[in-house]
Amino acid sequence: MQHLSEANYYAFLYCNCIYNNNLHISAALRTVMLGVVLLLLSSSSSSPGVTVPPPNAPCSRCCDHMPPAEGSGDPPTRAEFGQVPEIRTHIDMTILKGDKGDRGDRGTPGKVGHEGPPGAQGVAGSKGSKGHAGPPGDPCKLPHSAFSVARRKSLHSDDAYQAVVFDTVFVNLDGDFDMLLGKFLCRVAGVYFFNVNIHTWNFKETYLHIMQNDTERAIVYAQPSDRSIMQSQSVMLELRPRDAVWLRLFKRERENAIYSDDVDVYITFNGYLIEAGEE
Repeated sequence: MQHLSEANYYAFLYCNCIYNNNLHISAALRTVMLGVVLLLLSSSSSSPGVTVPPPNAPCSRCCDHMPPAEGSGDPPTRAEFGQVPEIRTHIDMTILKGDKGDRGDRGTPGKVGHEGPPGAQGVAGSKGSKGHAGPPGDPCKLPHSAFSVARRKSLHSDDAYQAVVFDTVFVNLDGDFDMLLGKFLCRVAGVYFFNVNIHTWNFKETYLHIMQNDTERAIVYAQPSDRSIMQSQSVMLELRPRDAVWLRLFKRERENAIYSDDVDVYITFNGYLIEAGEE
């Protein structure tokens, strides 16, 4: 490559373009044009200028090295293509989301974790509706004991104390009252209620005791009178198993008697368990 002045450079481009592109010119004319090119090269060897391409280089315009005017519609020059930066496409895969897949199979359950601390007590709920009545329960198995007996014959005092024996039974649960001895024998420990009713004899004293074993607990008394009357006494006693409760008529030191007959019942003795205790 040789350097030409700017004027010689443009003349050289003109001759070179005709020489290379016009194939129908005569050989003599080509020789003349080639001489002009060589003359231009020799005249510009000592002066700086532009770079001259070799004779066989393709034809180019003097303005080819300049970019096209804005809005002209001309394609950009090769130099501008060389200045275009390389573009590399980068796709962020995290923003690409496909369609939702099918539900997978259920995995095997994990191990049971440690039991957590108890939570705070919740708010009390509203009252529920009334439920249906349940089936009847078993019969009550509370212990019981009761008796009610009577005497239809009169009784007079003797030289010794006498137990009042009865001949009529109204109630005697489990046979707790011994009719032969005239005594109630405690089977279930607890508190009992006892009651005795008698009819006095005219002009005779009435003197009896309600006995617990050999201890006097309550008295039934009436003074001699020309009229007979009904007398009554009641008492509550706490008994233990095998305790005996009975009526005792006082001995003959006093004229003592109780009245009854076969028609009506005047003498009765009653008792029953109020509350069972510990045996």
